[in-house]
Amino acid sequence: MATFNLQDYETVEERIKRFYGDHPKGRIITDLIEHNIDKGLWVCKSYIFLSDADIDPVATGLAFEIDGQGMANKTSALENAETSAIGRALANANYSGNKRASREEMAKVQRANAKISPSAVSATDDVWLKQLEQVTTLEQARELYKQAQKSASKKVLDAITIKADTLK
Repeated sequence: MATFNLQDYETVEERIKRFYGDHPKGRIITDLIEHNIDKGLWVCKSYIFLSDADIDPVATGLAFEIDGQGMANKTSALENAETSAIGRALANANYSGNKRASREEMAKVQRANAKISPSAVSATDDVWLKQLEQVTTLEQARELYKQAQKSASKKVLDAITIKADTLK
C-alpha cells in the first residue's frame, strides 16, 4: 500500500475559513441526498455560492460515509459525509490547498487501507491493490473497479470506491 502523511493535507475547516475570508457573503449549503438505513449509507451534496445574491452555485461536491466504518462513523457518519462533501465542493471551487483531497478524505483512505491487512489479502486481491496504488484519476478508478468486480473481494472494491471518492 502507498503511504501518505495526513498532515500534508489541508482540513475542510481550513478551506472553509479561506473561502469565507475571500467571500464574506458567500454561502455553503448542504443537502442529505440519500440515506439507506439497510446499508448504513449517507450521501451528502454541498453547494458553494460566492455571494448571498447568487442563484446558481459556483461548485458542488458529493461524499458518502457508511455507519460504523472507522471510529467516528460509529456515531457521526452523517456529519463526516457532510464535511467531506463541503471539502469536495470547495476543492471544485478552487479551494483545495496544496492537494485536491482534504485531510478528512485521506483519513477515509487510511481507514480503508487499515481494513486490508497484508495477512488477510489473497494473491488476487494483492494484484488489484497494487493496481490501485497506480490509480491517479477518477476514470482509472472507474475502469479498475469495473475490471475488479469479476474477481476482487468486497474489501478491495470498497478500497477502490474510497480512493475514487478522493479523485477529481
